[in-house]
Amino acid sequence: MSAAIVPTRTMTVESAPRTATRLRLTRRGRIVFTALASLPLVVWALVTVLGSGGAAAEGGSSAPASSFEYVTIGQGDSLWAIAESLAPDGDPRVLIDEIIRLNGLDDAVVEPGQRLALPVVP
Repeated sequence: MSAAIVPTRTMTVESAPRTATRLRLTRRGRIVFTALASLPLVVWALVTVLGSGGAAAEGGSSAPASSFEYVTIGQGDSLWAIAESLAPDGDPRVLIDEIIRLNGLDDAVVEPGQRLALPVVP
């Protein structure tokens, strides 16, 4: 009996030659690049939002700005009582909401001595 020796060849797989990239960005570089790329969009959004304030203020009401009455809150006065005295036949809640919006109040609580602008009710 004879033995045959078979040489084994190890096959190495050669990978394709790597092409060198021209630009390699780090994480910080990608953040900076993204921020710079999005900057025009952010500026456009700010201009749009801040620029629309004048149009909203002009088109908000049809009454001139000088058509207000002013009242000084006395002891025991409430917005409900003031709204009922201004429009006895109307819904006081609507007028109270208008007074709160007009004077920039956080809620319907008023203090004695506080001066409020009231809308002129036709």
